[in-house]
Amino acid sequence: MKAIRLSAVFLLAFVTSFSVWAQQVHLGLTTAVNASFVLDKGLSQDPRYNSQYTYKVAPIGFSFGVDLGRTFGLSLESILSRQGQIYDIIDAAQQVKGQREISLSYVHLPLLMRFMSGGNSPVRTNFNLGPQLSFLTEAVESMQYDAGTFSIPDDPNFVLPEGAVDNGNGTYTAPAMPPSEILTKKANQFKDMEFQIAAAFGIDIDLSRHLYLSTQIRANYSLTDMRTGDVIDALTNGEGQDLFTHRASMIVGLQVGLHYTFGVTRSFKYRR
Repeated sequence: MKAIRLSAVFLLAFVTSFSVWAQQVHLGLTTAVNASFVLDKGLSQDPRYNSQYTYKVAPIGFSFGVDLGRTFGLSLESILSRQGQIYDIIDAAQQVKGQREISLSYVHLPLLMRFMSGGNSPVRTNFNLGPQLSFLTEAVESMQYDAGTFSIPDDPNFVLPEGAVDNGNGTYTAPAMPPSEILTKKANQFKDMEFQIAAAFGIDIDLSRHLYLSTQIRANYSLTDMRTGDVIDALTNGEGQDLFTHRASMIVGLQVGLHYTFGVTRSFKYRR
């Protein structure tokens, strides 16, 4: 709720600051489907983990934009986004024994520069780029696997799981692990806020005198580790069993929006 209230304040400040100079002001609602990734070199190189393609939704978003000219504008958005990734846990025989899941929910606040194609066509392209503040509202990393024989990763800091036995041949045998939470936001193991970069390439389609449809290929990438300093310190000191290197979130997806313009959409404005 705190992140949502803050996003409302940012939107109000943006409206107040730029609406005076705007040639065109527009408000919109958006939704998106994203391919979601958790980028962690340690997880990707560990033979015990196999990443799955993970798709999540950003069910609702709000946007406020101002066009300061025919080819340049600014937009501020507030987007509720579900992200994360699922990893299959595989044994030494490459059989799936369980899953490791990272589940995240954010409120994203991207401030985007919009570079728009000129002309009066009802279909126009645009490119968007800018910084993004991302407020984490929920986060859980969990793991579960069956008993089995697993490969030992090539990591000098690797510690055998509790109850496991080193087989002396590059593998270890471990008992089953019931569904367990490794890290949670409630335990202050994830940062409340991250700084990200957002970019998009899109098409705007005029539908009527005051409505246009937007479609975008959207991506954003976290420049900061999603975990707190305590977790990172434990990792650095070799105390964080089954924790890995720098971890960042990324999404690439399709975003669709419906926007109302306070004024006439471009193709209708110049239509004779």
